[in-house]
Amino acid sequence: MTYDLVIGDRAYSSWSLRGWLLFDAFGIPVNLHQARLYTDELPNMLKDFFPARTAPALRLPEGLAIGESLAIAEELASRHPDAGLWPTDPKARAVARMLASEMHAGFVALRSHCPMNLRVSYQDCAPPPEVLADLARLETLWAWARAEVGGTWLAGSYSVADVFFAPVATRIATYNLPVGPAAQAYVDQHLAHPSFRRWRAMGLVDGADQPFYWRDYARRDWPGSRPLPARAVEGTEAENAACPYSGKPVTHVLELDGRRFGFCNAFCRDKTVADPEAWPAFMAIYQS
Repeated sequence: MTYDLVIGDRAYSSWSLRGWLLFDAFGIPVNLHQARLYTDELPNMLKDFFPARTAPALRLPEGLAIGESLAIAEELASRHPDAGLWPTDPKARAVARMLASEMHAGFVALRSHCPMNLRVSYQDCAPPPEVLADLARLETLWAWARAEVGGTWLAGSYSVADVFFAPVATRIATYNLPVGPAAQAYVDQHLAHPSFRRWRAMGLVDGADQPFYWRDYARRDWPGSRPLPARAVEGTEAENAACPYSGKPVTHVLELDGRRFGFCNAFCRDKTVADPEAWPAFMAIYQS
């Protein structure tokens, strides 16, 4: 069973993040096809994914293409009932579906004033009243869900509901938006989630900055986990002879704690430099 998923720039495409999390966070294999936003790449690629109009777009194993992340979530849940995309408990599932639906359709002010950008974090973005109202609604929804269901995530265990709020959590982190302690703890959970850490690590290195997302605000350090101090180095000498991800011969190398580790291309190396602990296959070599 083979799925093909179209995504945009990882650092900026919030809907692409949702689409990818529906696979990676629930252990469903997928072939990725990436196209850069604000170029001809995405519309040209989507010609093969009709009638989808933007990323994410998914081609199902039988060849049918669909768009819209909520439709993708429902289709995957139907085809992979044991993956845990929706809670099995009826009440928790109802809560999760309500949350995902409201997120899919709402929070326009927050999205407009604070577009997703995983490459920076700002000290303040002067959120207007409309954004503050969206934040208040988020806190209301998140508190309601936890009171109704309990558990670590919104509907107990990690589900589609959390996937849909992941880009909102990143906006709170990027723009240092004012939320209470409970909401901030939920944001911190997202920043520490293994799949999100892998996505952000790739987003830091998979293309040039997009000017549309530039904001002239004072910056601060990213509030998530501080990565290990790896750096890219020249040469091919490394402890490992094969890339930990592809098994192909080493062509690019990073250095960490005075040790050298090799990869099959610059992207494999650079995504690991961005956050070594996000990559279990690398950490298995590093800790051996």
